[in-house]
Amino acid sequence: MDDLNTFRLIERISNLLRSEERKKFAAIGLQPVHIQVLDYLSTCNRFSDTPAAVAEYLGLTKGTISQSIQVLERKDYVSKSQDSEDGRVVHLALSDEGRRLLDEIKPIDVFAQAQAIIASQTFTTIEEALSNVLIELQKANNAKSFGVCHSCINFIEVANHYQCNLTQLPLSQSDSVKICREHILADGFDPSANTSP
Repeated sequence: MDDLNTFRLIERISNLLRSEERKKFAAIGLQPVHIQVLDYLSTCNRFSDTPAAVAEYLGLTKGTISQSIQVLERKDYVSKSQDSEDGRVVHLALSDEGRRLLDEIKPIDVFAQAQAIIASQTFTTIEEALSNVLIELQKANNAKSFGVCHSCINFIEVANHYQCNLTQLPLSQSDSVKICREHILADGFDPSANTSP
């Protein structure tokens, strides 16, 4: 298993999900960080519902979390209360409106679609499973695949060299294993197959 390829697959899946989140949340005037705060608050206990705990859990600065909480308060998704024993401690709680919002937006639609498609399949490696998840997410999101030439419908062999059928230009060995924004996954391509053309 190629650790770098596995990392890149995870990174690409994450980027696609974040892109979909940004579009979805922007439509309701929120950023992904706001939903992450709400999601955390929906799952933490009473000892972990402070702004400092949210910042620590999400790995963000206290300033970022403070601004996010202010936005969520203005939209009535979160409320603050002083600790009954230590007035310096502030507790955060989801409002009914915050819970309703979380119910409406989770899980991300494209991820649910991709998951449903691959649920019945079996995979022999993590890389194979992630490749299939990425392919299904890209299809569900109508996203460019940014794949390598050898898996593209436009990749052909002509007169003992590789060529892009879209551009009608020859491809060098190094060209054919690098990502391309014009990539369109070839039907029946097996992502677990050998990656060299």
